[in-house]
Amino acid sequence: MHKILKIFLLIVGIISAILWYMLPEKDMPMAEAAQSGAMNTMFMITYLLLGIAVVASLLFTLMNLIANPKGLKKTLFVFVGFLLVVAIAYVMASGTDVSAEYAAMSTESTVKKVGMGLNVFFILTIVAIAAIILPGIKRLFGK
Repeated sequence: MHKILKIFLLIVGIISAILWYMLPEKDMPMAEAAQSGAMNTMFMITYLLLGIAVVASLLFTLMNLIANPKGLKKTLFVFVGFLLVVAIAYVMASGTDVSAEYAAMSTESTVKKVGMGLNVFFILTIVAIAAIILPGIKRLFGK
């Protein structure tokens, strides 16, 4: 299996190097360059490798979770907590906080989803900072 993987990666590397030299010149118009066969093939290779990486990581993660029931329970708690954070962030997002010049380019739903993503980021950042600082404060006053 290891040899097959090395051969596959070598072939993909050679094809990618050939396609790299077939890319359009930098002075070519962008619309024309985007329709280049070499560019499209490189995107397909990227999607293929990304898909393989995602499937492999999910497969090995699920195999590890099935082998360890305690880990499965902990993962379930983390997943439910994350869904709770997403729900809270969605409720907090207004969907109307966009400037007038960009309002024509997006819908209220899109703005609300972007706001939700930002709120999730902020909430998880606060949780991460608290997870770093609180044990130190607890040890400081616990002694």
